[in-house]
Amino acid sequence: MEEDIDTRKINNSFLRDHSYATEADIISTVEFNHTGELLATGDKGGRVVIFQREQESKNQVHRRGEYNVYSTFQSHEPEFDYLKSLEIEEKINKIRWLPQQNAAYFLLSTNDKTVKLWKVSERDKRPEGYNLKDEEGRLRDPATITTLRVPVLRPMDLMVEATPRRVFANAHTYHINSISVNSDYETYMSADDLRINLWNFEITNQSFNIVDIKPANMEELTEVITAAEFHPHHCNTFVYSSSKGTIRLCDMRASALCDRHTKFFEEPEDPSNRSFFSEIISSISDVKFSHSGRYIMTRDYLTVKVWDLNMENRPIETYQVHDYLRSKLCSLYENDCIFDKFECVWNGSDSVIMTGSYNNFFRMFDRNTKRDVTLEASRENSKPRAILKPRKLIYSIDF
Repeated sequence: MEEDIDTRKINNSFLRDHSYATEADIISTVEFNHTGELLATGDKGGRVVIFQREQESKNQVHRRGEYNVYSTFQSHEPEFDYLKSLEIEEKINKIRWLPQQNAAYFLLSTNDKTVKLWKVSERDKRPEGYNLKDEEGRLRDPATITTLRVPVLRPMDLMVEATPRRVFANAHTYHINSISVNSDYETYMSADDLRINLWNFEITNQSFNIVDIKPANMEELTEVITAAEFHPHHCNTFVYSSSKGTIRLCDMRASALCDRHTKFFEEPEDPSNRSFFSEIISSISDVKFSHSGRYIMTRDYLTVKVWDLNMENRPIETYQVHDYLRSKLCSLYENDCIFDKFECVWNGSDSVIMTGSYNNFFRMFDRNTKRDVTLEASRENSKPRAILKPRKLIYSIDF
């Protein structure tokens, strides 16, 4: 156990020392659990690192809010599809926590093709006094067993174990871009560019296709699925967004295959602003239900929009994330930056939204006061307990 403790210290120092960072160490996704006590990060090397928030104590009040390494495990390995002669990267695309039901934690992680269910548990006791095994775990000679012993639990140093419980594979032809846990906690869905599959947590070899937008002739393909999420309270309802900037709300009670949507959200385009890049920058990269389930938030290249489920023709709120890039779209197209994807997230009360931008900046918008703030996540202020300060920016961009 001393070795495990030393490893934890090494992991902490390694994660804070950027000189040792490699391509595989680049974080590709992050996700808090439902209480905020744990933070899971997935990287391009297929690893999942779970951080735990430091508990507040009388002697160390200032440490409250600092996260330290809780567990590290290899979730995915690089694979090779021999039938299609394709390499499957180990990079973690998404992580989703399941609500905690007992002392253990469960989370889903996925790369391009395979979803895995992991159990993360603590062990601080070990059984001793087996009848058929000695103290070192070797089988005893039955002839030497003359008395019956009752095994007992002995205290031991805390050990965090991550074990794979389910592997959901071979159901997607295209790269998985979203996973979402249903509110019934019995099912979840996984989405790729053209299909959405519904899984039961207890069945690994079979999924049910609930959305399929693949045309009979691929030359007729006009849009792809970019993100999908279940409603936070209604287990029959989910939304998915497309590269055309549209959002479809589907009800699984209506039909087995949700090829017909219940609601269709799309903002009419202003003809005066129409350009070659209009369809590209309107592509939605992320969609999120509010915690109340009343609103949907979407992120496209330049803006974050909030939609009311009861109003399909236009968003009720639009926030400009980096409007200064609107005049640079031609240069952004030439260097492929215009295809970059950004995510968005609600705060706990749905009153503030946050999304990313370039140059390590992220933007926060207060829906009540309409004020916004730009914060920078840089190496200089990434030390523990550092306070992020708002940044005033004067944009001067050269390509």
